Amino acid sequence: MAAHRKPRQRSLGGHTVRTAATIALAGAATTAGFEGTGHAEPQLSPAQVKARVDKLYEEAEVATEKYDGAKEKADQASRRLHDLRDETARKEDRLNAARDALGSIAAAQYRSGGLDPALQLALSDRPDQYLDGAAFAERVGDRQAGAVARVRKQLREIEQLRGAAHIELTALTSRQAELKRAKKTITGKLDSARQLLSRLTDEQRSRLGDLGAAGGAAGAVRHASRSAARDLGPAPSSSSSPSAGSVAAPNSRAAAAVSYAYGKLGSPYVWGATGPDAFDCSGLAQAAYRSAGVQLPRTTYAQINAGRRVSRSELAPGDLVFFYSGISHVGIYVGNGMMIHAPNPTAPVRLAPVDEMPFAGAARVA
Repeated sequence: MAAHRKPRQRSLGGHTVRTAATIALAGAATTAGFEGTGHAEPQLSPAQVKARVDKLYEEAEVATEKYDGAKEKADQASRRLHDLRDETARKEDRLNAARDALGSIAAAQYRSGGLDPALQLALSDRPDQYLDGAAFAERVGDRQAGAVARVRKQLREIEQLRGAAHIELTALTSRQAELKRAKKTITGKLDSARQLLSRLTDEQRSRLGDLGAAGGAAGAVRHASRSAARDLGPAPSSSSSPSAGSVAAPNSRAAAAVSYAYGKLGSPYVWGATGPDAFDCSGLAQAAYRSAGVQLPRTTYAQINAGRRVSRSELAPGDLVFFYSGISHVGIYVGNGMMIHAPNPTAPVRLAPVDEMPFAGAARVA
């Protein structure tokens, strides 16, 4: 019988080892090459950084307006829900009182309802008094039937209120989810913008003055704007402003809105804010006209339709000027081609040319 032999294993030597090593090194080099390519950060010029940051701020502002609109609707839904719950509680109190009254009547009837009415009449010592009592009981029965009908009506009304409250609660939950999504989008865009700005040197950031800057440079810009506001003196009380020369607002409400805007120069931009110490763009417009006794909607999309549309050549101090194709930014025109607006988180409320951004339209709301 032939002996079973194990096949002789060939050692990895000579050409085989060299080939394997070559393949491994080539693979490692390829992997390293791909990894290097995948993680390589493109070097952007300051102008490219500015363009990207401008775009991020525009996108963040679109999300901010969505946030503002959702918050306004969430607040309305919350108020309606609160009112519905209050009304339901009041009706439930009245219903409980009516039920207690019906319970008392039912208990009294149960205690006295053991004898047939004819037998009660026969056994009565005073039939005439009994007959008077029977007529009274019949009238009580009629009133009881009315009380029962009222209780049933109250029950239906309470169920309707509870249904309406459920609808408002659903709407509120939906708006809150929308707020959460918009907030995540906004913070993501702003974080990306800060990261881009952090790549620039202090000197490069200072050259991009209209962007503001991160860190200490942002404080310098804010301080300069506040100094400019102090140099202007107190907010104007007439229909003209320090920067508008002799250009007059069309009426006292527009003049008051312009005066308010001048008084807020240097205030920080905070998305979702409506004053009195911080603003986003539509929040500043709303607060300025609120000070003049005019109630504006919360968002740029609604504000542009809140008054009469005017052309660019017709602009007068107090008019709201809107920018970008999505109507995502607004400023308050103050005359001579200038506006006051809340630009973005790196720049405070300030004077700026209307030509600074793509003009989309204007509205006269006062």
